[in-house]
Amino acid sequence: MDPTAGRAATGRARAASATEPPARGGRAAGRGRTLALPPWLDGPMTSCHLVIGAAGMLLAIGLVMVFSASAIEAALADQPAWRPGVEQVVFALIGLVALLVAVRLPTAVLRRWAPIALLAVLALLLLVAVPGIGTELNGSRAWFDLGFTNFQPSEAGKLVFALWGAHVLALRASYLTVPSLLVPLLPVFVVICGLLMLEPDFGATVTMGLVLAGLLLAAGAPWRVWAGLGAIGVAGVLLLVTTSAYRLERWTSFLNPEADPTDSGFQAIRGFYALATGGFWGVGLGNSAMKWNLLPEAESDYIFAIIGEEMGFLGCLVVITLYGVLAYAGFRIARRSADRFVQLACVAITVWLVGQAAMNMGYVVGLGPVTGVTLPLVSAGGTSLVLTLFIVGLLIRFARSEPDAIEYQRQRRAGRLARLLLPVPAHAVDPVRSRSRRRPAPEARPAGPDRGSAGRTVVRVPAPADAGTRPPRDRGPVPRERRGPADRSRAGEARRQPPPRARAAAPDAPRRPR
Repeated sequence: MDPTAGRAATGRARAASATEPPARGGRAAGRGRTLALPPWLDGPMTSCHLVIGAAGMLLAIGLVMVFSASAIEAALADQPAWRPGVEQVVFALIGLVALLVAVRLPTAVLRRWAPIALLAVLALLLLVAVPGIGTELNGSRAWFDLGFTNFQPSEAGKLVFALWGAHVLALRASYLTVPSLLVPLLPVFVVICGLLMLEPDFGATVTMGLVLAGLLLAAGAPWRVWAGLGAIGVAGVLLLVTTSAYRLERWTSFLNPEADPTDSGFQAIRGFYALATGGFWGVGLGNSAMKWNLLPEAESDYIFAIIGEEMGFLGCLVVITLYGVLAYAGFRIARRSADRFVQLACVAITVWLVGQAAMNMGYVVGLGPVTGVTLPLVSAGGTSLVLTLFIVGLLIRFARSEPDAIEYQRQRRAGRLARLLLPVPAHAVDPVRSRSRRRPAPEARPAGPDRGSAGRTVVRVPAPADAGTRPPRDRGPVPRERRGPADRSRAGEARRQPPPRARAAAPDAPRRPR
């Protein structure tokens, strides 16, 4: 047998086997092959889809759980059992309208009106603390009674402070230093926190600190700024806790809720009971026992405990995962955006939303003191739900303004309704204009024969290199030569002739008779 023929047959067999698809489940077939992720996980519209999906699922879970957690309490109060859930659905619809408005808002409009909105929020925070104007609930005068609902200006203050702070830091991005980073950001933050403590609202003050932390994180604050502000923050929290018996009681009940199970530790212990009863799978949707007026504020502050009781550990894990997806999407938008304002605003909003959710779930499971903050998109509440959906709309708007997303949307054909509701952003970085409508400056026009010397353009001609060696020229008057009649007639004929370029362009054109 010819050995060369055998080697050639072996090579052909190896080449044929290399072209065949690998066998499923084979260990050798999977060697040297990397795991390929689906294209949509790294596509141009991934950020937008993640925000819509995570926020939509959290909103759906929240509507279902508000129906479940509030029906029994409403029935015990001689009200229709469906009323709180229907009210939450109405506010969700209003919030969806606010979301569509936010999707259509250019970032230039947000930046242009952020200072005016900040002044309006400061005025509202000052008015709500006045007795007779603000409404006091649970020991805090933090609401305006609008008749059909209560409006809490501190919720709007967080968003306005985030947008205004992002606008200020974006303007100083090219010369950002530690003084320009902290002023006027830190003084305005102190003023807002002072107005919040007049209500008093300790939870809103802490969440406002999350907004400030998000802005500093996105701006790249050095470690000494974090160390200094962290020390001041810890000292301020200790001062607020030790100077108020109510706040000190909350902290002591957090450390040992069993010390006072009938008063300060009552709510925390009942939350533990709800989570323990749910176990891994839960007792079933609608079968909670703690919502029978046994757990205070079950539909708002402690709705995570009801989720754990009815849907178990798996339900809690789904909620935590959705907030994790929302956090990943927010930071992804900030990383892929070309606008500095969008980067700063995305990080601040994401840190605020996810941090507030972590605070709510943390004190439900006993990892922190009860601060009274709600679970975004899940807890019952009118103004907070509308504002949160508006924030989700801003995140969708920022995601659609990524450079890759704009290019993808322009290449894709969309229907008329999609173009109306979700227009393609014109620019990845919107130009910022002033609020006053000023006419643009008129362009300089060339001077004509009837315009004076004001329309002339002066051009500086550089002197030649040997200007210093040349003798000075005589700048006296040059005598004009006298022309005869024949010279004057030739000059007139030359003026009547077209220029050389015109004659070259139209050589066959008939000449005018002289």
